[in-house]
Amino acid sequence: MLSHLFRFAANRLSPAGTSAHLTILIYHRILSAPDPLQPEILDAETFDKQVKLVKSLFQVLPLPQAVAALKTGHLPARSACITFDDGYADNLLCALPVLQQNAVSATFFIATDYLDGGRMFNDTVIEAVRRAPAGYHDLRELGLESLTLSTLENRQRSIANLLSQIKYLPQSERSARVTALVEQLSNQPLPNNLMLTTAQLLDLHRAGMIIGAHTASHPILSTLTDAEALADIARGKLQLEAILGEEIQLFAYPNGKPNVDYTQRDVELVQSLGFLGAVSTAWGAAQPSDDPYQLPRFSPWASQPLRMQAQMLRNLQHPITFC
Repeated sequence: MLSHLFRFAANRLSPAGTSAHLTILIYHRILSAPDPLQPEILDAETFDKQVKLVKSLFQVLPLPQAVAALKTGHLPARSACITFDDGYADNLLCALPVLQQNAVSATFFIATDYLDGGRMFNDTVIEAVRRAPAGYHDLRELGLESLTLSTLENRQRSIANLLSQIKYLPQSERSARVTALVEQLSNQPLPNNLMLTTAQLLDLHRAGMIIGAHTASHPILSTLTDAEALADIARGKLQLEAILGEEIQLFAYPNGKPNVDYTQRDVELVQSLGFLGAVSTAWGAAQPSDDPYQLPRFSPWASQPLRMQAQMLRNLQHPITFC
């Protein structure tokens, strides 16, 4: 009954054709089991429930097909797409089986520098805090707030605080700060299998999933010079094309907040490189009149189906502000 009411409301908000709205869902990781340190990350069982719910409410399309139909005004009613950012190994190991069991496609945006044993800065921080001994850690010499790690909640708050302090530093400074942080917090080895290998990326592609570009090094594009931004975007695209042997048509801006993480300059760079379209992390649902190089995406976060349906209806009505 509730699904019927959702579809009725969504058909009014997102009819077929020139008044259609495209809902694009964004995920990053899907774990085999819940991680108490990162409770916001879905496990495979919860992801399966979400995919089943989304499939019951929307027409789930491959992103390239949906973007093309949106541009021409031929999008079906209640259209949705599923996307993943960054290129985590669990996308293949945990997410792909769920997608295949539910017969839906997804697009995976890959930051190529982290293939084959790389680790993103945020995961380095998370894993260092996970392994740090309990107690007080004086980080003032690193230009960071000191930590007291005594409970799970302490560690969660510490991770959030550290990431907020480090995230927008210049890339070289951020890397140096994270390296020093790891040396001070833990002498245990950190995992080097969080991201896809090239072989796993090929397996994901052979399974029928769509691969998109996400730069090479996952920088905050707005902090780079024109030449640096162009080089990083292009390098990621070319590396993926060399691995997969086909043109990469879609792009996702790292972090993805308009006017914060990327600017109009970056939109123009992406367009100049021949991409079909690009996605941000501004929430809302795309309309045919929207810029195809700044398509919004929505992160479903409610654990209860009724709340998730309410959030998705609200997302269909949300006004979008771009660069």
